[in-house]
Amino acid sequence: MLQSWMSLRVAKKWREAIDIHCFELADAQGRELPPFTAGAHVDVEVEPGLVRQYSLCNDPRRRDAYQLAVMRETGSRGGSVGLIDKVEIGHLLRVSEPRNHFTLEPSARRTVLIAGGVGITPILCMAERLANAGEPFELHYAARSQAHAAFATHIRQSAFADNATLYFSEGPGAARLDLDTVLADPVPGAHLYVCGPGRLIEAALATAKARGWPSSRVHREFFAPVTPDGLAEPGAFQIRLASSGQVLDVPADRSITQVLADAGIELPTSCEQGVCGTCLTRVLEGEPDHRDVFLTEAEQALNDQMTPCCSRAKSPLLVLDL
Repeated sequence: MLQSWMSLRVAKKWREAIDIHCFELADAQGRELPPFTAGAHVDVEVEPGLVRQYSLCNDPRRRDAYQLAVMRETGSRGGSVGLIDKVEIGHLLRVSEPRNHFTLEPSARRTVLIAGGVGITPILCMAERLANAGEPFELHYAARSQAHAAFATHIRQSAFADNATLYFSEGPGAARLDLDTVLADPVPGAHLYVCGPGRLIEAALATAKARGWPSSRVHREFFAPVTPDGLAEPGAFQIRLASSGQVLDVPADRSITQVLADAGIELPTSCEQGVCGTCLTRVLEGEPDHRDVFLTEAEQALNDQMTPCCSRAKSPLLVLDL
């Protein structure tokens, strides 16, 4: 499916916290923007050929602007540094229509939101949505310090301030997020959403599992890849395209998307690290070697889809629905 792009103007830009800048994007002619749901993200073309994904963090009832929070990453491949250092108010950016792979469950009897660092971006939008609907929820937000916490003042002054608890590991009144306490009692019908650094997500998932949270009610969104322990060295394998029968060799030092591109077959990609799911492709035969953090363990176990930007094969051949 072809990507739908808009040209949006940077209406506002400000430093929200240490290493975190916010951008407010609006239509240059003042037209309403396509609607979005809590947890949604957009693709942003930082420069030609460099596309990155960012969660929308403003109230989803707003139709006049999209708000992004961007954290400067030390090891950035150009996305965050390019936006923060080069993009100013008045600049035009190519932005995709919103998509959502991190949706709220409408039937949840209660929602527990956990965020760490810049992971507050989709979680804040969820809190706004739940508060507007009058639905029961609690927000737990952990950051290094008050100065590192994006939207801390907004949360404290919001209509849902009584539902939110902030935790800082440094500074006056420092207190760490205790996952054992927060996740101790999984209320029937409750759903958990967590976003932030990989170590926080993995700790929350492990604690939820130990406390008896059903996996179907635990949702997470990674912002960066996590390398599983004991991951085997990549090997060579083959892929066959179901539509044409063409067989392509995938050497150990090349990804499936790179091999496809060499053959003139372009798959939509963004993160190229198995985080965003943009390149998700159906698998018709064979066993993938999943190396992404986009699919859940249950989804990976089905072996009927994979992220060809980073995942590989355990079987000699994969047949892809391409």
